[in-house]
Order: sequence, then structure tokens, then C-alpha cells
Amino acid sequence: MNQLKLKKTEWVTEQGISLEFLPKEPIIPLRQNVPLDSNHKILIVIPSFNEEASIGQVIREVKENVPETPILVVNDGSVDRTAQIAEECGARVISLPYNSGYGVALQTGYIYALKHNYSLVVQMDADGQHDPTSIQDLLRAVINSDADVIIGSRFLGQDTYRISIARRIGMFVFGKLASLFCQQRVSDPTSGFQAIKGKAIDLIASDHYPPDYPDADFLIMLNRYGFKTREIPVKMHPSKINKSMHDGSQSIYYVFKMFLSIFVTLLRKKPRI
Repeated sequence: MNQLKLKKTEWVTEQGISLEFLPKEPIIPLRQNVPLDSNHKILIVIPSFNEEASIGQVIREVKENVPETPILVVNDGSVDRTAQIAEECGARVISLPYNSGYGVALQTGYIYALKHNYSLVVQMDADGQHDPTSIQDLLRAVINSDADVIIGSRFLGQDTYRISIARRIGMFVFGKLASLFCQQRVSDPTSGFQAIKGKAIDLIASDHYPPDYPDADFLIMLNRYGFKTREIPVKMHPSKINKSMHDGSQSIYYVFKMFLSIFVTLLRKKPRI
């Protein structure tokens, strides 16, 4: 798995020159903090796989809520018009040569962000579940606190979100595990709606990042490596397309991989980031 991930990462790095949309800038060393001043350099990262039905609307709504903020769509080997629609809507697109999975697609965006010296990254899904009106809330929280990662929770505040019983049980179990090892309450361990700053971007762009499903295992990893996380309430909507990496036949694989990844995370020695 690590060799496959390395191969994909090398491909992304090699393709980076032809996919650049910003002027040449000096590369900041991996372990150097990126200062957060009044001119925050923000990137919106949206991993996408066969999301032609929703990607256009998502990009338009992001632009309405955070105007002039660069949007990077990582096209994870889609066989539909996802990449074409994203480009037509004004997003920058990196297309992976084949479907590599959510974790690899997401990490590709962070490798890009690190290369171009972004100090803040907001990650969100392409299926319309994550409401772009909450982006400003995530940004304010990450800028005005000492937290390195702000996680948007669908279960805090007054917002309600309905999920299947099986998925709710899984989220409860992994939420309890994440809460135990992080020593703080984790209400939404599978939320992919997050704002990340500084060295946490370095971590996600490194080989330590979980390649498959960066959920509860990633939160535990952040805590073990000394990063601070915090949850805030955000708006989320049920997906218009009935698919999820946490539902159906994939749920068994997800549960197995998540337990394994958490176990490996707890055994790892703390690296220097």
C-alpha cells in the first residue's frame, strides 16, 4: 500500500509543473511554519470522483461565499464530465490517471497547497453535502484560535442530519474511540469538512497521512503528534446521490481498515514534523 501511495505521489509531483496556475514562488521547507497574517493565503480543496451532477453547483456556491479564493478540484480518475465541468466553472483541476481513492485524492490537494505555500486549506466534498455557507465559520475558527485543525460537525448546534442506523452505530463507535485517545469529545469522526493551517498541512502532505479513509485514525494521529483540533457546528445536507464510502458493501471494508489504521497509529513512534 505504501509503495502504491508513493508511486501516485511521485506522479502528482512530476505533473505539478504542467498544472501550475500561480507564479513561481520559493518553496518553503517542510518543517517551517507558514505565518498567518492579514493576508491569509487560502485554498479550497475538493476531491471528486464522478461528481458531474453536483460539482458545478458546489463550485458556484463556494465562489459566492468566498469570492476570489482559489478552488482546486482533484479529479480522482472520473469517467464522466467532472473535470470538464469544474474547469468551465473556473476551478483549477488536477486529474489523477486512475481512481486512487479519497485519501490519495485529498492528499494530492495538500501536496499542491504545500508546494505553493498556502497557509490555510479548507477541504470539502464534491457531492453537495457540505454547505459552502459554513466555510467562513471554519476559516474564522482556525484563524482566531490556537487549533491547527477545525472540524465541521453536523451534530453540534441546532442543525439536524439524518443517517442510517448502521452508519450511526459506526460513527458512535469510532467517535468514542477518537474521543478516548484525543481526550476530548469527537461528535463527528467522519466529517470531511475541515479547515487546516500551518504544520498540519505538512503532515497531510507527508507519508504519515492515512491513504484510504482519513477519519477517526487521522484525528488520533493529529493528537499523538501534538496538533490541536476543535469541532464547530456546520450545515450539511444529505447527499443527492445515494453513495458513500461508509455505506453499503464498502462499510465492512471501511470498519476493518479503520480499526487496523487506528491500531497502527497507536503503535507508531511520534515523528518530527
